[in-house]
Amino acid sequence: MNTLRNKVQLIGNLGNNPEIITLDSGKKLAKFSIATNESYKNAQGEKVTDTQWHNVIAWNKTAEIIERYLEKGNEVAIEGKLTSRSYETKEGEKRYVTEVVCNELLMLGNK
Repeated sequence: MNTLRNKVQLIGNLGNNPEIITLDSGKKLAKFSIATNESYKNAQGEKVTDTQWHNVIAWNKTAEIIERYLEKGNEVAIEGKLTSRSYETKEGEKRYVTEVVCNELLMLGNK
């Protein structure tokens, strides 16, 4: 059960082209966002679609695959874990970021 403690699985569409960063060490980092949609009927019986945006990062081989094959609009299934971090802006404001660190990726849809 240890593997279930921090596990995220999402299916959605890329909201933008992935940003690929090559670090000085040679490691690659891919950053992108995916949108997930949930539909339901409200009290008036109208269909409502709720879209949630998720920030995703991936490292090394996974980042290389993302760089090579993914672009805005592609449908993907990802599995990973949630991470949170904070940083300070140039103006001294503290910002908090929650991201999904992707360790498995499945490309869906037609090519």
